[in-house]
Amino acid sequence: MKTLLVGEPMQLFMADEPGELKDIRHYSVSVAGAELNVAIGLQRLGHEVAYYTHVGHDPFGDHIRDHMQQSGIDTSLIREDETRKTGFMLKSKTHRGDPAIFYFRSGSAASAIGPDDVESLDLTGCTALHMTGIFPALSPATAQAARLLMQKARAQGLFISFDPNLRPSLWPSEAVMRDTLNELAFMADLVLPGIGEGEILTGSREPSKIAAFYRENGVKTVIIKTGKYGAYGENGRETIQVPTYQEDRFVDTVGAGDGFAAGVLSAIYEGLSFRDCLLRGNAIGTIQIMNPSDNEGLPSRKELAQFMATHDLKEIQ
Repeated sequence: MKTLLVGEPMQLFMADEPGELKDIRHYSVSVAGAELNVAIGLQRLGHEVAYYTHVGHDPFGDHIRDHMQQSGIDTSLIREDETRKTGFMLKSKTHRGDPAIFYFRSGSAASAIGPDDVESLDLTGCTALHMTGIFPALSPATAQAARLLMQKARAQGLFISFDPNLRPSLWPSEAVMRDTLNELAFMADLVLPGIGEGEILTGSREPSKIAAFYRENGVKTVIIKTGKYGAYGENGRETIQVPTYQEDRFVDTVGAGDGFAAGVLSAIYEGLSFRDCLLRGNAIGTIQIMNPSDNEGLPSRKELAQFMATHDLKEIQ
């Protein structure tokens, strides 16, 4: 099963020491992006992945493609934009909680992807499409492209998963964000909101009501990340709440939702039980909050098995 991921990978500069970003003098270089995190997570678990985006004719774009290729990701669909730059971001160092993040992505190569680009995109060989709400937020053109790509994938019978991954600052208004992302979510087979995202998109924080909202609009499976309580899922046959794992340490939450998505998707592809799909998602989400990088801590199959065998589940209160 080959999964196509679409989004904006960015050059990442991670602060080497704590403090405000304006005061940092030394950074470590990596690559970031929600869809890229999922791609790396799937590949490390033995699944075939391809990535579609546009990068600039610059060192950042070259580094991103090199990083993907070294990670085993198919980059044959990536195109180079001679007129625009590759986006990048700064991330602060924190010992607990959410780091400060600053983006330099306005007018980037990926933000210029439009309907004509995805119309000519060859999906041959792909059996699944994973998208987040970040790509359609980049520009009106990417919103149109996201809509067309999901329609195209649906017409060709691909399994479609969608993680809202809200970025309110990228949208002109909350109403536009909500309406656009729900329209896209309704075209998916699987939707993966967080509990807070569900409240913004559906008006409720109750997992059952969030799931009902999407299932009543044609989504077959809804899995909701419920923080310290783990994950809640409905698929028309089962309704379950699955606890998450005890962490050894807490570094930051960046990439936890992407790790969760990689875990759930890989388990679905492998035909695991619904409960085991949520458990694997919870396991990788927990591993992610124990690591400072967006994706370097994503586990191999052996590392995942070892983690799940040696860590206890949290009790659901």
